[in-house]
Amino acid sequence: MLNRKTAPGIIDAVDMKLQLKPCDHFILDNGVPVYSIDAGAQEVLLIEWVFYAGNWYEEKNIVAATTNFMLKNGTKQKNAFAINEYFEYYGAYLNRSCYNETAIITLHCLSKHLSELLPVVAELITESIFPAEELAIYKQNQKQRLEVNLKKCDFVANRLIDEYVYGFHHPYGRYTSTLDYEKLEREELDVFYKRFYTEGKCLVFVAGKPPADVELQLNKHFGHLPFHQNDIPQIDYKPKPAETKKYNIINDAEGVQGAIRIAREFPNRHHPDFAKAQVLNNIFGGFFGSRLMSNIREEKGYTYGIHSYMQNHIHESAWMISTEAGRDVCEATIAEVYKEMAILCNEPVEADELDLVRNYMIGSLLGDLDGPFQIIARWKNYILNNVTDEYFYNSIQTVRTITAEEIQALANKYLQPQEFYELLVI
Repeated sequence: MLNRKTAPGIIDAVDMKLQLKPCDHFILDNGVPVYSIDAGAQEVLLIEWVFYAGNWYEEKNIVAATTNFMLKNGTKQKNAFAINEYFEYYGAYLNRSCYNETAIITLHCLSKHLSELLPVVAELITESIFPAEELAIYKQNQKQRLEVNLKKCDFVANRLIDEYVYGFHHPYGRYTSTLDYEKLEREELDVFYKRFYTEGKCLVFVAGKPPADVELQLNKHFGHLPFHQNDIPQIDYKPKPAETKKYNIINDAEGVQGAIRIAREFPNRHHPDFAKAQVLNNIFGGFFGSRLMSNIREEKGYTYGIHSYMQNHIHESAWMISTEAGRDVCEATIAEVYKEMAILCNEPVEADELDLVRNYMIGSLLGDLDGPFQIIARWKNYILNNVTDEYFYNSIQTVRTITAEEIQALANKYLQPQEFYELLVI
């Protein structure tokens, strides 16, 4: 019998044996790969159709994002109202998202309603018509939203720092103006849609409790579509970073707060330093107990929060420090960031701090694997970045075994102030 007077033993997260649940894999008749996780207790389902239709492939700014958004705004058979009413009737949620390389259609639904919903998703992929009146409303709303956002220093800072690191003509550094919306034509959406959706490259990800015939259902509605799995343009953008390293922008002369961005180029996850640098990043500014938070938020009180992170890009990447601080302490905040860089370069990390970060990172990983939707999200990230589950286990081993000496060497390699772009927007 369980003795409730005795507390259970405490096990460090770093000592736990983590396993990434394998995903099932099958291929539709037209070559579309499907990755599936059958797990969870509830009869719910997540399906994502991932297309290589991000802004990496557009020839004109905002065409990719607009095409993706407008998928729900009308087909040959249904108007926007009817489409939304259909999914709401079945208690389902259909969303779409556009990123740098990919664009996604996401369906959340009850497993029992899948057969009623899949035909309409297929209809969006093959019969969207981008009605002129819907496009006009979208353009007006986006211009108004942009005008409001441009008054916010953090929004402006996010746009500009990417331009400095990658260059404006690189997809990662490009941003939108109201003029882009005014120049946008419906015919451009049609062309992009046909090439990158109706006849594009598609991957499907399924998670939850799929019905027993999920493969047959997906094959029935999507296995005959004219997807061209190998017909993706190979575009090799080269970053053209800015020559000047420091910028001070006045966006609101009366503003009381400033947005700070400090960033440098950094290798993507295929580089041997990437996993080790993740440990260094967490010590530096990657979680609530990091050095930047302890110093600049807890001790100095300059900000509500400050974070550092590696951007999750498929091609080039960047190491970013991001915060907002009072206008009168922005310069002091920047000085403290560089001070923490110097300490990491000059002094090895104490064992207790390194153990804390190890346990935080492994514990966070446990949370990230809690449920089928989270597991398929990790698999999707690995598949799109062309890595395998070996990357998962190698990363855990790196967290467990990295030494203070290795961390200090990485700091001296990457945390050099002269390599960072520094932006202050007030």
